[in-house]
Amino acid sequence: MEKRTNKYKLRLELLETSKVDDTVYAPIELAFDNHDNIFTIIERMKNRDIFKTKDQAAEFAIGLKMFSEVMLKNRENELFSEFRPAFSEFMKKLKSTPTKE
Repeated sequence: MEKRTNKYKLRLELLETSKVDDTVYAPIELAFDNHDNIFTIIERMKNRDIFKTKDQAAEFAIGLKMFSEVMLKNRENELFSEFRPAFSEFMKKLKSTPTKE
């Protein structure tokens, strides 16, 4: 039986450059899948209230889920071998962070 995943599309568009002469790239759209509901995780991160803003919580959740899914799909990749144990500990600490009410 095939494991079902959630399907997402992300659009990244440069709205403003920090330097006048920076290259302006065309927006990119990326279709990807993830075993978790990222929107649920974004809400959980916002409710934990551990970042300065709710937008930072969303940025963190999206980046973390995209990174961790790539790492999971490439678990044999030597690049992640030393990082994986620290990441596992980090995730345990993150999941144990209480939600603010």
